[in-house]
Amino acid sequence: MAKSITEIQAKSDQKRGVKVKGFKLHVDDIALIEKASKSLDIPQAQLIVDAVKFYLDNKKPLN
Repeated sequence: MAKSITEIQAKSDQKRGVKVKGFKLHVDDIALIEKASKSLDIPQAQLIVDAVKFYLDNKKPLN
């Protein structure tokens, strides 16, 4: 039996180790992400991952 496009995509995502993550953000924040992504010439997902890693690496402990 033929697989649906959804099944094929799910198997591909699982094989590559990726999963969809969605957020509700203010339209101004979305525009900022889009602008930064274009300016830096990197995908938006990569920008978000890099930003979180940078934040964690540079965040001072609260102790």
